[in-house]
Amino acid sequence: MTSTSAFPDDGRPDLPGEGDAADPSTPGAPGAGWYPVSGAGADHTGPADRAAAGNDAGDGSAGEGGAGDGTGGGADAVRRTSLGRGSVVMTLGTVASRASGLIRSMLLVACVGAVGTVADAFDIANKLPNMLFALISAGVLQAVLIPQILRAMNARNARERLDKLLSLTGLGLLLLTALLVVAAPLIVWLYTTSDQWTPEARHLATVFAYWCIPQVFFYGLYMLLGQVLNAQGKFGAYGLAPVANNVVSLVGFGAFLLVWGSAPHDGITDLATWSSAQTALLAGTATLGIAAQALVLVGALRRSGFRWRFRLGLHGIGLRSAGTVVGWTIGSVVLEQLGILYLSNVLGAGAQTAIRAGDVVAGNAAYTQAMTIYLLPHSLVVVSIVTVLFPRMTAAVHAGNLDAVRADMSLGMRSAGVFSVFSAIALIVLAVPLTDTLLPTLSAGQVAALAPIVQAMALGLVALGATVLVRRMYFAFEDGRSIFGIQVIATVSMVVVLWIGVSVLPVAWWAVAAGGAYALSTWISLLLRVRGMRRKLHGMDGRRVLRLYVRALIGALVAGLLGWLTIRLLDGYDVTSWGHSLLVTAVAGIVMVVGYVLALKVLHVRELDDALAPVLRRLKR
Repeated sequence: MTSTSAFPDDGRPDLPGEGDAADPSTPGAPGAGWYPVSGAGADHTGPADRAAAGNDAGDGSAGEGGAGDGTGGGADAVRRTSLGRGSVVMTLGTVASRASGLIRSMLLVACVGAVGTVADAFDIANKLPNMLFALISAGVLQAVLIPQILRAMNARNARERLDKLLSLTGLGLLLLTALLVVAAPLIVWLYTTSDQWTPEARHLATVFAYWCIPQVFFYGLYMLLGQVLNAQGKFGAYGLAPVANNVVSLVGFGAFLLVWGSAPHDGITDLATWSSAQTALLAGTATLGIAAQALVLVGALRRSGFRWRFRLGLHGIGLRSAGTVVGWTIGSVVLEQLGILYLSNVLGAGAQTAIRAGDVVAGNAAYTQAMTIYLLPHSLVVVSIVTVLFPRMTAAVHAGNLDAVRADMSLGMRSAGVFSVFSAIALIVLAVPLTDTLLPTLSAGQVAALAPIVQAMALGLVALGATVLVRRMYFAFEDGRSIFGIQVIATVSMVVVLWIGVSVLPVAWWAVAAGGAYALSTWISLLLRVRGMRRKLHGMDGRRVLRLYVRALIGALVAGLLGWLTIRLLDGYDVTSWGHSLLVTAVAGIVMVVGYVLALKVLHVRELDDALAPVLRRLKR
């Protein structure tokens, strides 16, 4: 259970991406100062050194390369990609999408609440496209088509191969989406098997699903076109496209609030008060937003010089060599989604049981909102690092340059670690005031229900960033069998831990148990994947990476203690008003950031300087 694709907050199918996952997930301005990462001393050069080594294009692209057919340069663009500058532009785009995504989440919670029958029914239906996309398409895209896109851009018949890849994938996605819409009642039933779901509630979830499942096609289109842009070294549009989704959502959800007003604090449980017009506006807005973000990339590709022509045919597009990995990859995604299926049923049964008893507890909708908060630091920084590194690491694998892969793997894990270790501690310490700040329409009781879920998930945040990077490298090596084996252990561990939690804990704590089980399975996945990748790469610079994580943890614990003391002084754990929570979050957050930076300086953590250098250079302009 390492993918986040089933829980996007702003329209990313994968924390690509997630990531999975999406993850998911997903998610620059490359072209400045790429240099070969193999050879003497390559392992000791950080992103700041890379960005400073060459000319500063400053245009958000990697340059045109020599493909000569509108593909934008292929591997040449990838090789010129600087982690520092590429990730900065990706991060800036992601900040814009996540910021607007947070406003979108605020409005959605205002429309239907974070608890209650309507909120849970809509949450299941709106997550289905992400789950189905991961199950049917995401594994194939990540394991097969993305490496094939990189190869196609360097082939002599690059235009023909890319046209066929895009045509076949787009047509397949369209046909599969149509079949899934027809199967909506069966799919919804699989996620609502508990007898605690009333026929009326299940019917509402099914109607929502009819509106939401077409998102599968647009998620696929977004990821596919985004990877073509990434392979050209153009990362900005992919990071900014979800803003279009959020703008559409802001308009639609805003109109909903103007017409019907906000949901009560305990959610909407009386379905007699819910109308078809409300269903159409709410779910239709969600799907239209995903369509908008995919179509934005069509324009970005045209501006890059790429001209797609519809072509069918399997000959000469390089899929034969990828056939061995497809079955294993799909199997791992199936396992992952079975775990999510079990989790969704547990949360739904718990919430509906509480509703029948006259109580309100965290269910699917609350869990998703907690996941939104949990994914913020990961998506803002770590996904950007992974997205920029993956194309050039894949190119190094294809070239047989394991030295370059090891160097970039070490660089990526250390760069991600600087942010993810601090973020995990920050989420644990700031969970209560941060949840109230980001979701101001929640009542104090709902904040108290969501915050522990965030804290439980945060225990796995460090592992999430590292495991996404390592998982991508299994795809680059076309090793689906190892991914499948690891996924078996991760999914079984998540299900077993959650089953134990449901057996011994009261219903009110089932969602917290789900968050903890998710975190544990992420750590198990990371440890197993790192072990396997070490064998493939003949080492992963483990001592250096571990030393960074230990020092970062020491600095984060110091910062966490300072933040906790600040919150206690400001009575920040007592939710009294949104303004008070905002003040507490801002003050404690600043104290923690300053404390963390100073601690890392004392501990001589060079990766912090490397990570901040591109930002500081831009601020000095």
